[in-house]
Amino acid sequence: MNETLNVLETRRSVRGFDPERMPSDELIEQVVRAGEYAPTGRGMQSPRIVVVTNKAVRDKLSQLNAEVMGVESDPFYGAPVIILVLADRARPTYIYDGSLVMGNLMNAAHAVGLGSCWIHRAHEVFDSIEGKLLLASWGIEGDYEGIGHVALGYALKEPAEAKPRKDDYTIWVK
Repeated sequence: MNETLNVLETRRSVRGFDPERMPSDELIEQVVRAGEYAPTGRGMQSPRIVVVTNKAVRDKLSQLNAEVMGVESDPFYGAPVIILVLADRARPTYIYDGSLVMGNLMNAAHAVGLGSCWIHRAHEVFDSIEGKLLLASWGIEGDYEGIGHVALGYALKEPAEAKPRKDDYTIWVK
């Protein structure tokens, strides 16, 4: 099987990371580069990618996300790296653009031996006052919506096998 297609078929969400094992900057850069090459509407590159490896900032993001979720546990499953994807609301394709970046990031993570999981609630976190202050502190100005967080790191265990695909997933019209 083609290596790329194998990566796409075998990637699974990881919901348990080794918080003490930080991926190298080189691996993180490879994952981020794949995100930068995701297709975007009219090639406008509306998303912004923020890589968080600072533990204090990572923990603050976890706390904000948990508050939105109404829990006290870590919604990032112990992942030491959080990659945020934001997209410029001025672009009509911003949600799709950001979603494609998220997909590329997660597939690339699997390709280089890392685990990942799409964590929601970025929209709520970065529409909050605290979230907007974080964006400003990172030099991000404008009307950006949080599309998602990618929890990234080394999985504590191998993810389960894929469930069988549903029978009516694809309809062919010839």
